[in-house]
Amino acid sequence: MHRTAPYILLIVLALLQIFLFNNLAISTYFSPLVYLIFLVMLPLETSGIAMLALGLITGMMMDYTMGTAGINTFSTLFVAFFRRNLISLFANREDLRDEGIPSPARMGVLLFWSYAIAMVLLHHTIFFVMESLSWAHFGRTLLRILLSSAGTLCALYLTEQLFTPKLSKHA
Repeated sequence: MHRTAPYILLIVLALLQIFLFNNLAISTYFSPLVYLIFLVMLPLETSGIAMLALGLITGMMMDYTMGTAGINTFSTLFVAFFRRNLISLFANREDLRDEGIPSPARMGVLLFWSYAIAMVLLHHTIFFVMESLSWAHFGRTLLRILLSSAGTLCALYLTEQLFTPKLSKHA
């Protein structure tokens, strides 16, 4: 049986995005989208239909609260659709030690962070390019993608450190 705390945390992260991070005005270039951690850390055995449904619900909830007319829905559905492909791009079935929430202990440090960085960069690229809808400010959009991705990855690192199993030192 899986521990329930990490699953509850995933929902809490989405709520933190709504009530905290959407209201923080740190910079126009730094907008961490921590709700994406919900999709990144869903269990490895999540079916494709469930993944798409959760991506749709998450995106619609964020669009409603952020007032972003479908941008979140499109970007979360896109990464939800390609999540399984990204996991298989970085890890073979033999590389995954067991089912459950993706973590360095299950996937290996390099495979986990390659997968996580790819998910975050893909989502943020789609989100910020659709938000700007122009190539006139390509440099600014690229800076927003990189800084916001860094913020989201820092939040993912903290989440992963606090709520996933650690690597055993004897293995």
